Amino acid sequence: MSILDTIVVRKKEEIAERKSLKSAAELEQNPLFDRKTYSLSQALRNASPGIIAEFKRKSPSKGIINDQADVAQTTQGYVQAGAAALSVLTDIDFFAGSDENLRIAREHNQIPILRKDFTIDEYQVTEAKALGADAILLIAAILPPPRVLAIAQRAHQLGLEVLLEVHDEDELRQTALNETITPFIDVVGVNNRDLNTFNTTIETSIRLANLMPQDLVKISESGISDPANIHTLMEHGYQGFLIGEYFMKQPNPGEACHDFIQKVTTPTT
Repeated sequence: MSILDTIVVRKKEEIAERKSLKSAAELEQNPLFDRKTYSLSQALRNASPGIIAEFKRKSPSKGIINDQADVAQTTQGYVQAGAAALSVLTDIDFFAGSDENLRIAREHNQIPILRKDFTIDEYQVTEAKALGADAILLIAAILPPPRVLAIAQRAHQLGLEVLLEVHDEDELRQTALNETITPFIDVVGVNNRDLNTFNTTIETSIRLANLMPQDLVKISESGISDPANIHTLMEHGYQGFLIGEYFMKQPNPGEACHDFIQKVTTPTT
């Protein structure tokens, strides 16, 4: 069983536990549920570069990355640095995330926030809205196309945008380029990490970019640590870049984000 399979098994258990404690109707009573959301896709179109800065304490492949950073201070630092959007991990068991981290980030920031989790059930979409998220992540590797469609439709009903993550050509064709599903996908993210080896290469993003329409909002995820990578990816039509580990492993993630963006935007002589 792969780590992704293990995560999904645990996520199903977690969702069952959460449903037993609070119904979807109860989640809808949260004051944040009725707030007007920010558009992730529009924020990425308007920014150059469109950095999605991630608050991430841990990962299955790297272990603890940063278990000391303050959520409010870090996310505000990202915003001050010029990030177009935030990504906040809420998975507990494998990424040491929490719903509370997202609530804190929402309280202190007025830009789009992606709830980064393994969304496999419509209940989680309702959760995301109640937590103050603006967008959810759907991972093609763990969802058959009909489930991508159903969950994405529910997200749009609630005013949330959908970031669909793909890893290869088959996932891209079956979901993001599927005419039935496309209207409910706002951003397509290419994960540069091989799910079997955990190796990362931006060549994955470059390869898949050639298969996507130019007007599609595209982001590249994982393994981005060099400002030069951003210029290369922008040449291939990418408007957004999700970066977490590189920032979070620095003593001050907000400053690291600022320095990174400065290097991207400062012309070389």
